[in-house]
Amino acid sequence: MIRMVKAGCAVAVLAAGIAIAPAMAQESMKQDAMKQDSMKHDGMMHEQRAKTLYTGRFHGKAHSTEGRATVYRQEDGKLLLRLTNFKTSNGPDVHVILVAAKDASDDANFLKSNTERLELGKLKGNEGDQNYEIPAGTDLGKFTTVSIYCERFNANFGAAPLGNF
Repeated sequence: MIRMVKAGCAVAVLAAGIAIAPAMAQESMKQDAMKQDSMKHDGMMHEQRAKTLYTGRFHGKAHSTEGRATVYRQEDGKLLLRLTNFKTSNGPDVHVILVAAKDASDDANFLKSNTERLELGKLKGNEGDQNYEIPAGTDLGKFTTVSIYCERFNANFGAAPLGNF
């Protein structure tokens, strides 16, 4: 009798764990988004030690995406992409990429179109401010759009065409 009760409890705990695991994973991504990146030096923006080069607003209909993408040249010459007031859908294997295009439509398929792209990293969170280093030597005259891109489904969640500041 005691063994049956213990076995029943173990099965119940296991079932509860399986049921809440996806919710915990999604919550983890939301919590990660709350750990907003700060500029390497908090005063950098206010003291104008970083120069704003390009900026643009996100658009996205299939996956509502909003916020601003801004490229800065830091005091040491390094380039930084900063997403501010950023919000998009949750998704698997989502990346931040620069695209060699003037803009990207909601149904943009970068694999089939062979559009040149430059990976900046996995999306740090689906909400909040975040920073991505842009590799030295990147031609920002060529890579003029930021895309939030899902590798698994080859889907553009949203894009921000960059213009001069």
